[in-house]
Amino acid sequence: MKYMHGMRIPVLALALAAGLSACGNKNGEGATQVAAKVNKDEITVHQINYEFSKMGNISPEQAKQATGHILQGLVEQDLLMQKAIDNKLDRDPKVVQRLDADRRQILAQAYVDQVTSPATPPTDQEISDYYAKNPLLFSDRRIYRLLELSVPVTQENVDSIQKKLAESHTIDDFVTWLKSVNIQANAVQSVKPAEQLPMEILPRIHDLKEGQTVVIKSPTSLNVIVVTGSQSQPVTEAQAKQAISRYLITARKRALAEAEIKKLRDSAQIEYLGDYAGMEDKGTKPTVN
Repeated sequence: MKYMHGMRIPVLALALAAGLSACGNKNGEGATQVAAKVNKDEITVHQINYEFSKMGNISPEQAKQATGHILQGLVEQDLLMQKAIDNKLDRDPKVVQRLDADRRQILAQAYVDQVTSPATPPTDQEISDYYAKNPLLFSDRRIYRLLELSVPVTQENVDSIQKKLAESHTIDDFVTWLKSVNIQANAVQSVKPAEQLPMEILPRIHDLKEGQTVVIKSPTSLNVIVVTGSQSQPVTEAQAKQAISRYLITARKRALAEAEIKKLRDSAQIEYLGDYAGMEDKGTKPTVN
């Protein structure tokens, strides 16, 4: 079971930035944060650092090579940006719309980051409690071989399709019937560990024998999950510790963000107009049978 480590800003990038910023002018007067000049524009060490921050941990050899690639990429990007402005593309309605959308997203995410910053890492006891309360993810974890069948439905035929599924002796019988009535279902075979399955259906999947199914209904489809096999692969608390810690702190941040959004909604005046009148979020969810 793979538990991926979180991406961290490499210390090496900061060291390289310090080296670049220490480059003074010809007279040795002071330091500069400018790494390159492109016509009248300047590319700074902070820009290079920002690109480094998206790379995760890399070796010193990779960092040395990456520095040149990053700087040259920023130079080329700046040249293209300058020509775009010369050609007045910054006034093109589609470009303006994209810039506005990016700005909204960046500012919204920045506020979410600020609101969720008080979230603290879980204690060892909280990690142990979560491990004990979720045996299907850890001590009794399995890897499942699944056949997932997505059947398009309407309000008129969903009941008859579901009845036919219940009457069919095998999933092959059901698929054959679907073809006979010209219903095109999409079938996908997959292998999924327990943690990749929705928590609301994992207990049902865990209890199924080979060939048995779980049905998930949505307004437009009937999703049939058939267990074709499973293999036990438990995980110890020590192995799961980092993943549980990441999950719990993410859950805390999500709760803080949701509480803030609710507070903002409750205090705001929101009105849906024209064709969008009455389109308030009703929070519809699929049902599991």
